[in-house]
Amino acid sequence: MSARVVVLISGSGSNLQAILDKIEAGQVVAVISNRADAFGLKRAELAGIPSQILDHKGFSDRLSFDQAMMQAIDTYQPDLVVLAGFMRILSPEFVQHYSGRLFNIHPSLLPLYKGMHTHQRALDAGDLEHGCSVHFVTEELDGGPLVIQAKTPILTSDDAASLQERVHSLEHIIYPLAVDWFCAGRLRLTAEGVWLDDQLLPASGFQLEP
Repeated sequence: MSARVVVLISGSGSNLQAILDKIEAGQVVAVISNRADAFGLKRAELAGIPSQILDHKGFSDRLSFDQAMMQAIDTYQPDLVVLAGFMRILSPEFVQHYSGRLFNIHPSLLPLYKGMHTHQRALDAGDLEHGCSVHFVTEELDGGPLVIQAKTPILTSDDAASLQERVHSLEHIIYPLAVDWFCAGRLRLTAEGVWLDDQLLPASGFQLEP
C-alpha cells in the first residue's frame, strides 16, 4: 500500500513542488496552509491535491491552533507529515503526536545556524561551505535527528541572496529524496538514531555527494 503524505506550507511551496515532481503520484494526499495567500495552495490545486487553509490568527493560542491542525491532518491518516516552509513554531504536543513521522528542512548544515538568517550567518562566520539538512522534528528547534545533508562551497563572490539560491536548489534535491526513502519503507527513526536500508546513519545524516 502506498504511503500517505500531508504537506504543511506557509508560502510559495517550492519544496512542495519539488516533492510532487519527484515522488510517486498520489502519495501527497493533502496540503494544509496557515496562510490563505500561500502560492503553494495553487500548486496543490494544479496537481489535483486536496488543500485546506487553517489561519492561526483565528486561534487564541499556539496549542489550540496546533490541536486544530492535528485534527485536520489526521483526517487524511498520514504516514508522514512534511513541513515545507511552514513558518510556525510547533507545540510539544504536536511534535509528540507525530514523533518519528514529521520532517523539516533547514537551510544550514545543522547543528550550525539554527533559526533564521542562516546564509548571512555562514558568510559572517567566514565558513568555506554551507548547505541544507532534512531532519526528523523534535521539541528542540531545528534540533531533531538528521536524515540527509547537501553542501555547496561558499564563493568569494557570494552574498546572502546568491548563497540562498544555491541552497534552495539543493533543498529541492534532498527533500524529495528523504520523503521517497520514508515512503518506500527504507528510512526509520529509533531510539538509536536514523536508519537507512537497515544501516544506522551517522549523527550528521546521509551526506549527498555533489
